[in-house]
Amino acid sequence: MRVAQRETGAALLAVLLLVAVMSALAVASLERLQLATRLAGNIAALDQARAFATAAEALAVVRINDLIAQNPEKTTLAGGWQGERRTLPLPDGGVAFAQVWDGGNCFNLNSVAEGSDPRALRTRYLGVEQFVALMAVLDIPEGDARSIGGALADWIDADTQPARAGAEDAAYGDGERPYRTANTMLAEVSELRSVAGMTPEYYEILRPWLCALPTTQLSPINVNTLIPQQAPLLAMFSPGRLSLDQAAAIIAARPATGWNSGSDFWSVPALVAVDAAPEIMQQVEIRTRWFRLDLEIVYATAELRQSALIDGGIAPGRVVARQWGGSE
Repeated sequence: MRVAQRETGAALLAVLLLVAVMSALAVASLERLQLATRLAGNIAALDQARAFATAAEALAVVRINDLIAQNPEKTTLAGGWQGERRTLPLPDGGVAFAQVWDGGNCFNLNSVAEGSDPRALRTRYLGVEQFVALMAVLDIPEGDARSIGGALADWIDADTQPARAGAEDAAYGDGERPYRTANTMLAEVSELRSVAGMTPEYYEILRPWLCALPTTQLSPINVNTLIPQQAPLLAMFSPGRLSLDQAAAIIAARPATGWNSGSDFWSVPALVAVDAAPEIMQQVEIRTRWFRLDLEIVYATAELRQSALIDGGIAPGRVVARQWGGSE
């Protein structure tokens, strides 16, 4: 069919419009294909990074088991295992960085409660007092410290009656986003941010000193692996009687091979006058049970950060908790 001379311009315009539409669709399809390809590549790289992290965990557990086997009765800093950043080469130019720490040298937030049934916990006042003492050592005002300590105990314990300076469900129900207390142990330190009285500023100050162990045991401080900078963890044992400087000096003067027992530690002249309660004296450890493993995996397009809590209390050690992502 021949097109009339006067209609050739309209036909050309229609063809050009069709070509433009087809070109736009092709470009959009190509962009979607490229995006899908990149997403698939990223997912594959992340899956592989997680597999490498699992392998690095297994290797770390073996090393920790070896460390425990070398001296089952005592864990010291011998060998430079704590905090050493180890580099592990991976295929295709990838790399893993691993650091192991004493995971019990921190204030265990769950120690403000006690009981064998996680659903029927009650307040442990000694744990609350130690938390308040730690906050005081870190220059958090005493009034705020007592409110936070009481609120944390109420957050974990099973009852619904607020303790003095504490906070139960009623304190959280009137906010813009109402919520309730957990009435069980904390799984992660970050949950502390939901507790009444806790501010971002206080949380930033406290975070390096805290942990949420899967037990209500009083913070198991291994005095053989403490460093002088961790003096607040000793000072919280006896507020007003043991200063930060004294605690740091005790750690710095530790025997080269560590203390052989808790009694040896408490026999240090600077601690004799502290007159610690039996429960606190038993709290001091010379062997590490909990280890923290920090991993960073860089592989292809993936960067993975992972922390694991390893229980070395019963051989062989095993991973009991994991957390992904960077610091809070």
